[in-house]
Amino acid sequence: MNLLSILIQATNVAAAPEAEEIRLSLLELAKEGGWIMVVLAIFSIIAVYIFCERFITINKASKRDDNFMNLIRNFMIEGKLEEAKDLCKQTDTSISRMIEKGISRIGKPLNDIQTAIENVGNVEVSKLEKGVALIGMISGAAPMLGFLGTVTGMIRAFYDMSMAGNNIDIELLSAGIYEAMVTTVGGLFVGILAYIFYNIIVAKIDKVVNILESKSIEFMDVLNEPV
Repeated sequence: MNLLSILIQATNVAAAPEAEEIRLSLLELAKEGGWIMVVLAIFSIIAVYIFCERFITINKASKRDDNFMNLIRNFMIEGKLEEAKDLCKQTDTSISRMIEKGISRIGKPLNDIQTAIENVGNVEVSKLEKGVALIGMISGAAPMLGFLGTVTGMIRAFYDMSMAGNNIDIELLSAGIYEAMVTTVGGLFVGILAYIFYNIIVAKIDKVVNILESKSIEFMDVLNEPV
């Protein structure tokens, strides 16, 4: 019984240092990546900020308001163009700004009205795309930056190994290997995250484009209706 107790205590003592060794702080691990991890951290903050800001803005632009178009239709049928313009100004959305431009062109050829509406629609879409290209750039640059860290880390490891001569140990090489592996993981993580963000935003912008096109067609149909 005493022998069993001694064995258990010895096992606990031996396991304690091992348990301490496997505990690894992500912050401490990131520090091993050097300055490249700082750049990747900045990239991730920019990507998250743009994604959240664009996501909220595009969600507002993609909201459908069928009652708005019904009111515009009624005002136009009744010849109340000023009331229709006032409604567009009060609504203040991408659709309302597009329709307002169309109303202001009433009396001109239908092709001119269609062109004016499309121009406003293009401007509204370009506003929604603000910053999206930067996310796309980060999705491509982050993995390349991580690969750069991989190369510099391995160069550092081989340099340390060459300078050590015959006194080579794993601790000597760990700094370069840490830099190589950590930057690779960091670059891939930020790149994948930015890639997902980019595609989500692009898909939502496409949805807004479809809504703007359908509303412009609906507006032109009202103009083509017989009086």
